[in-house]
Amino acid sequence: MLKEIQHSRRGFLATAAAGIVTAQLAATGTAYASSDFRFAPIKQIKAGVLDVGYFEAGPADGPPVLLLHGFPYSIDSFVDVAPMLAARGARVIVPYLRGHGTTRFLDSATPRSGQQSAIGVDVIALLDALKLDRAVLAGYDWGGRAACVAAALWPERCAGLVSVNSYLIQDIAKASLPVAPSVESGIWYQHYFLSERGRAGLVANRREIARTIWLRNSPSWHFDEATLSRHVAAFDNPDYVDVVIHSYRHRLGAADGYAAYADVERRLAALPAITVPTITLDGKADGVVPANDGKASAARFTGPRTHRVIENAGHNLPEEAPKEFADAVWELVSARRAG
Repeated sequence: MLKEIQHSRRGFLATAAAGIVTAQLAATGTAYASSDFRFAPIKQIKAGVLDVGYFEAGPADGPPVLLLHGFPYSIDSFVDVAPMLAARGARVIVPYLRGHGTTRFLDSATPRSGQQSAIGVDVIALLDALKLDRAVLAGYDWGGRAACVAAALWPERCAGLVSVNSYLIQDIAKASLPVAPSVESGIWYQHYFLSERGRAGLVANRREIARTIWLRNSPSWHFDEATLSRHVAAFDNPDYVDVVIHSYRHRLGAADGYAAYADVERRLAALPAITVPTITLDGKADGVVPANDGKASAARFTGPRTHRVIENAGHNLPEEAPKEFADAVWELVSARRAG
């Protein structure tokens, strides 16, 4: 019964929001159908070292918002959030991260880096390519980390930040220090990916690895096979395995970073403060990152910051609690417009 209610609620929210967006955008001369909120069509734009695949909705002159997904997930995490924000008047941009979906490297010789500096630089490159001076950045997991990196190092490009699990810039110098066993067991895949067996496993079993991680990350989220399939389709990317493996090996000190990002990594090693207006969210049902009151990371946010714990939400918070995530983003958008 709970599963049926959740799916009915999701269908209602997506349908209602998509209908509002369709009417609103039709008035501006741009026609969108509800199917667009399964993220079609996907646009492509050259940005830095990438040809980025992204979805866009909302008025072209609306306040820009970048929604950034995590691993092992895809832009489908924002299937309800994107139309909600577009219906309110935001210009919503939802890119595939490097190694995912239709995003490709422009040069076959470019290292397939997954380190935190690379995904942060990708955010700025995308803003440049889209000719956006500033945007509200909102994400979780890898996407939250990319947003935190961009907000910390290029605050002039970030109008506001929504980050699930607070401050996500990695302290790589302390990567060898243990954490609580309950947390270590939830990040089994990070240790698995340090081995060549783990690389081979990711090549062969990317769907089942995603399913296994999802079940632990979000024990109260009753996703169906169709939802999993939509996300897993984004893993059919020639660079997916290389980017993922480098990401986890680098963060755990088992792989070097690449020269192109050395200066950015040096700056991140200082764990720079985030000065932009920020809302941090924790899912109370997150099975791998325990929800907390936000005080442990408070010193990392020197600008206005609000922390919220979202009931019944796990690690994929935008898809599990889309209204709460969209409300947080819109709160920052509204504050910027009022200012």
